[in-house]
Amino acid sequence: MNVELPLILVVAIFGYFGIKMLRPPTWLIVVLLLGGFLLADTFLAPAIESSTRTGVDVVNGTTK
Repeated sequence: MNVELPLILVVAIFGYFGIKMLRPPTWLIVVLLLGGFLLADTFLAPAIESSTRTGVDVVNGTTK
């Protein structure tokens, strides 16, 4: 049985519970979000996308 959820929903749920349980400071959340946003526009973006896809394939068991 496969369950398909949009990635943004999974990230939102993970973020919500992470903030509620760990209680990180607000400035840290802002720095991490802004840093990720800025990093997505650099030369590292293809490597990040490739490793993310590989990780998803490993978790889903669809590795070739």
